[in-house]
Amino acid sequence: MKGLFCRTDGAGAEPQFLIQETTLPEVVGSHQVRVQVKACGLRPLDLKLLEDVGIPRAVIPVGREVAGLVRQVGPKVTFFQQDDEVVGILPLDATCSGLADVIDIDEHYLVQRPEKLSSVVVAGALQDGLAAYTALHTHAHMAAGHTLLVMDGASSFGLMCIQLACYHGVKVLTTSHSQQQHVFLEQLRPSVGVQDPLVARVIAVYEDSSDLLSAVLEETGGLGVDIVIDSGVRLQEQEPEDMKLLPHKHDIISVLGVGGHWVTSHQDLQLDPPDCSSMYLKAATVSFLNADVWTASLAQQGRYLHILKDIVEKMSAGILKKSCSVIIKSDPPSPDPSLRRRSLSMKLRSPWRACSVAKRKRP
Repeated sequence: MKGLFCRTDGAGAEPQFLIQETTLPEVVGSHQVRVQVKACGLRPLDLKLLEDVGIPRAVIPVGREVAGLVRQVGPKVTFFQQDDEVVGILPLDATCSGLADVIDIDEHYLVQRPEKLSSVVVAGALQDGLAAYTALHTHAHMAAGHTLLVMDGASSFGLMCIQLACYHGVKVLTTSHSQQQHVFLEQLRPSVGVQDPLVARVIAVYEDSSDLLSAVLEETGGLGVDIVIDSGVRLQEQEPEDMKLLPHKHDIISVLGVGGHWVTSHQDLQLDPPDCSSMYLKAATVSFLNADVWTASLAQQGRYLHILKDIVEKMSAGILKKSCSVIIKSDPPSPDPSLRRRSLSMKLRSPWRACSVAKRKRP
């Protein structure tokens, strides 16, 4: 059996993707479930996160969001039985690749997959749904009547935040980073015959990022928003070209209302004394979003499973919708292993903003 892995040969070296042989033990662990993988979500590897949490490895398994069929259960497994359809996220310290044919995973990382929910769709959306749920419920404590600003709303994570917030009665503002994204987001706010559009206003920051503050204050009557969820921030006025569309930290602080919550994905965020003073005067808070740490503490397992189950149920009911950017079908293996490695490497190196899904094609 083969799996996809990433080799890191040290700091500064370019990661290399390779297909390796993997084996599973003959006997399934006491609390483990043996799953035949039907679909696996693909997203960029966060090598720095793995190093920071103390999981340095020369070879890292690729693919953590999996959906599949239970083939065998351990003697102490209580949640699942053979032939159950399941979905889950492999922990950060997992040694197996989600792109293998069969994997062993602890039952506490899995939930049941509803029959009418596609394994491809749920595998591609689960991580973004978890991040959105963590940002809005765990950090921001959103409630009906709040106003939310989602930066880069056309991203896969941003769309999940928009849909989840709208379901709970939150007024949503969002930003667009290109003309194409702006047109797409405008389609989420029909103006005729609909009382509750998904998005109240789309703010184009690709033309002039200075419009953000004035647009938010105009939409909120000068009060500011209750919640801001960013996709990264600029700490300095002069930043690299690929960061010019990101909001400056002063802009985010300025659009926050009294008692507002700022949820950031910027792990190196630095707030100067004037920034802290502004946050203090507003009684505002800042939280760091890292949805991958749910599996780091056994004390959070019950809450984590509740979140996964709620996400899957909302997707099954059509409340949360997801369209995968790319679907890669696992065709019968090429006789030349180097061709397989090169093909997968080229696909995984592409700069996807949304996640992709590898779907197994049965012969």
